[in-house]
Amino acid sequence: MDLDNIKFNGDGLVPAIAQDANTGEVLMLAYMNKEALSLTLSTKRAHYWSRSRKSLWLKGDTSGNYQDVKSILYDCDGDTILLQVEPLGPACHTGERTCFYRSLDGKLVRPTGPRVLTELYSIIKERKKALPDKSYVASLYAKGLPKILEKVAEESAELIEAAKEKGKDDIVYEFCDLLFHSMVLLSNEGIEMDEAYKELARRFGISGIEEKGTRGKK
Repeated sequence: MDLDNIKFNGDGLVPAIAQDANTGEVLMLAYMNKEALSLTLSTKRAHYWSRSRKSLWLKGDTSGNYQDVKSILYDCDGDTILLQVEPLGPACHTGERTCFYRSLDGKLVRPTGPRVLTELYSIIKERKKALPDKSYVASLYAKGLPKILEKVAEESAELIEAAKEKGKDDIVYEFCDLLFHSMVLLSNEGIEMDEAYKELARRFGISGIEEKGTRGKK
């Protein structure tokens, strides 16, 4: 990145938005000066400038909630930075995943888009600690892989049936059931959703024929 393209304000700062590289979720807004941006470029970890402390800070230096930077973009005017990061913990000092968790109208902030999967998966993983008689997911963990695979097969068959014989609403409903139980399978096998996101990203821009041709070479 050519830093000459960035328009720092009168205080030598530029707003920097941190976005989850996998889900697209906006995590936080902070500020950078040239040194913070240079350090971020060289270390691949997000560094910011604290306006209150008047000092540089490495995100996660005290909390361990680092942000590994995957790419750095800037807007058409050159006066705002967008960091696409892999967060290694909550972005907000309150412990929330994102700093933007409150609504001015007082309504419950429901997750949308890929964030739904991220938050749902967190809940699915937490259910490993629950009692089987108190949680459906916990009961699946307790019964083990054979039962989880049975549910995946069952939900897959119901999705196929819905596509053949039912309408759009039923297809969406059964697809969500299959997705949910597939996520339970991932969790049971110790696989993170980020691994699925990365695999989908790897396939982006590759034709299906080409992608299938590479499978035997892995």
